[in-house]
Amino acid sequence: MIAIIDYDAGNVKSVEKALTALGEAVVITRDREKILCAEKVILPGVGAFGDAMEKLRGYQLEEVIKEVIAKKTPFMGICLGLQLLFESSEETPGVQGLGILKGKVIKIPDDTGLKVPQIGWNSLKFPNRGRLFAGVAEESYVYFVHSYYLQAEEPEIVTAATEYVVPIHASVEKDNVFACQFHPEKSSDVGLQILKNFVALQDGGKE
Repeated sequence: MIAIIDYDAGNVKSVEKALTALGEAVVITRDREKILCAEKVILPGVGAFGDAMEKLRGYQLEEVIKEVIAKKTPFMGICLGLQLLFESSEETPGVQGLGILKGKVIKIPDDTGLKVPQIGWNSLKFPNRGRLFAGVAEESYVYFVHSYYLQAEEPEIVTAATEYVVPIHASVEKDNVFACQFHPEKSSDVGLQILKNFVALQDGGKE
């Protein structure tokens, strides 16, 4: 069973649909026991960093997420879910993120003539090819919707990168924690392969 964390941040249905298409059993929940018992856990999200952290804390999900990660259950953040794993975001100064990974989330500069938010397809490079990208060719295109981007403090955890105005850390992997700034559930066959690779991980994030 894969648990998708429900904290009113949208995007859960498209993730559920993609996983169901892969033949996976999925539950959308904020129930602590269901999340802790799941074989895999996904934190999706679309929206504002500060509002999302307020919801996670209001639903008492922050500690549940940290428990899941501590017990080595494979965990994946998507879009806003990636950003929340880090320490802070320029979108909401003064609000602490989950702080599971080190780094900050920064506004994409909007004075270059390119549209912000970035909405559309962009290709990936693999500075450190991660397990999510097994069978995925470099320069494959995936779908982004975001105005803020990650600067991870530890370059060794960055498994995919792209460029839109600035270099963007598009995916990270550390132990059993995985995250993508882009939307694999909206990225056609490439995205389904990435989700399939996540599903195939064993406890502890091992293949």
